[in-house]
Amino acid sequence: MSVTPTDTVNWNGKAFDEIVSNGAGRPVLFTNARVLTMDPLIGTMVGADVLLVGALLVGVGPGIITAAQDDNAIVVDCTGMTVVPAVVDTVALVGGRGHRSEYVATLTPGNAGDLLVVPDEFAPDVASAQATLLTRPEEVRALVAGGKPVLWAGADASGRPTAPEAGIPAAQDLTGSPRVGVWIDKNDFLHQELTADGHYDETRGGRPHAYQGRYWIDGDRIDYLDDLGFWAFGEFQGEELHHAGYAMRLG
Repeated sequence: MSVTPTDTVNWNGKAFDEIVSNGAGRPVLFTNARVLTMDPLIGTMVGADVLLVGALLVGVGPGIITAAQDDNAIVVDCTGMTVVPAVVDTVALVGGRGHRSEYVATLTPGNAGDLLVVPDEFAPDVASAQATLLTRPEEVRALVAGGKPVLWAGADASGRPTAPEAGIPAAQDLTGSPRVGVWIDKNDFLHQELTADGHYDETRGGRPHAYQGRYWIDGDRIDYLDDLGFWAFGEFQGEELHHAGYAMRLG
């Protein structure tokens, strides 16, 4: 039976309001769904539940609903719906990962709570469900990223994250940032100077100005745009800056 637009608009509205205003960290349970986990051990389940706590998927399978009241969970009724991963690990699908623990984009407990909910009729398989998101987004009941709704009932979810505007961002003013300075690897081969005006200058093996360009810091991530035109990234881990295989500390 086809689902009408009215059915879409009214889909689990109360639960959505509770999720958006969820300040107490209540679990969120998608229940009574057909679940295509893409996990080789778990497989496909019918009449199953998917439990999210914060950004993580912590349970999948039948019977989780029995504990929902005890845990004060927000319950999303997915009768007639199929739940699939929002992202598919294509490398794993073709056998490119040797261990199940490496499967990063399946509905496996412990993975990120990234999932897509569409009516059964649009989801004979994962590829078809994901195609619905691109071709018929009004039919999407939920798109969840890290436990937070991005789309709900065929429309943008309120409070959803906004993507950065296209184009190279303006330079950051990093005056006073503890991350400004000269970062040096343990072998004294790489010296990377980060200046407060958002520029970097690398000395490699005593060769000055080996790479120069701009950088931007977002949390613990640093993105580089070299004057040669290529992009690179690094990550601040405690007192170290990890970039391209090097671990550097402020000199």
